[in-house]
Amino acid sequence: MEYDISPKEFEQFRALIYQECGISLNDSKKTLLVSRLSKRLRMLELDSFQAYYDRVAGETDGEEFTLLLDLVSTNKTDFFREPKHFDFLREQILPTLQSTRRVRIWSSASSSGEEPYTIAMTLRDSVPDPERWDCKILASDISTRVLAKAASGIYEADRVRDLPPDLVERHFLKGKGERAGMIKVKPHLIEMVRYRRINLMDDTFPIKGHLDLIFCRNVMIYFDRPTQTKLVNKFHRYLKPGGFLFIGHSENIQSLDQPFKAVAPTIYRKEM
Repeated sequence: MEYDISPKEFEQFRALIYQECGISLNDSKKTLLVSRLSKRLRMLELDSFQAYYDRVAGETDGEEFTLLLDLVSTNKTDFFREPKHFDFLREQILPTLQSTRRVRIWSSASSSGEEPYTIAMTLRDSVPDPERWDCKILASDISTRVLAKAASGIYEADRVRDLPPDLVERHFLKGKGERAGMIKVKPHLIEMVRYRRINLMDDTFPIKGHLDLIFCRNVMIYFDRPTQTKLVNKFHRYLKPGGFLFIGHSENIQSLDQPFKAVAPTIYRKEM
C-alpha cells in the first residue's frame, strides 16, 4: 500500500515533533517523513497518516512517539569526526586538569556512540597513568535505538578503517567466526561511558554537579533560533566556570543571545 500525507497531516506531525524535541521540519522534509514512516504504518496495518498521528498523540506512555523520533532522526557520525575538537581537548584542556585528575563530560547527542568513545580514547591516550584519573562521560540521545547500539559497543570493522592501526589495536577487539568483519569497543572504554535517553528540550537535565565539557555537535542545525538560544543557555548553567561547549563545524552560536566566549572555531568557554 502506498501512502500520501495531506498538508494538514504533515502540519500535525511537524507541530508535534517541534513541540516535543525542537526539530523543525520544513516543507522539503515531507517526502522524507512519508518514506520513513510508511513502513511503520504498514506494520501497524493503519490506512492513513491521520490514523498514525491519532495513535501517537493519544498514547500515554510515549513509546510510539519515541519510535517515531527514531525513524525521523538522522544519526550520521564517525569516530574522530571533526578532529580539531579532540586536538583541543588533548592539548588545551587535559593539561589544566592534571592537578585534580578529574573530568566530567557530556556527549549530549551521542547517536550510535562514536563521539563518546572517541572522547574516551582521547582521554586514555593523552594523560599519564589514565587508571589514576576519575573520568566519566555521560552520553545521551533522544533515540533509544541508537543508544542501544552505542551501549553494545559493536560496529562494522569498516568504521575504523581510516584510524591508525595501533589505536584500533589498543581500543577495539576484532570479531572472529560469526563476528568476523565486526569490532567491539574494549571494556576500558565502555566502563567510562554511561548512556541515558535525554530530551534536550526538557527544562532541566538529570545531571548532578557541574561539567567540564559539553559536546553538542551537528544537532542545532535542526533547531530554529529561539530553540538554539534556549538550549545554549541551558548548557551554560550545567558547565562549571571555565568549562567548554563544543558545537558542529556547520553551526554558529555567536549571533545568539548567549553568554559564552568563543575561544576557537566552534569551541566556546564559560567565563570564570
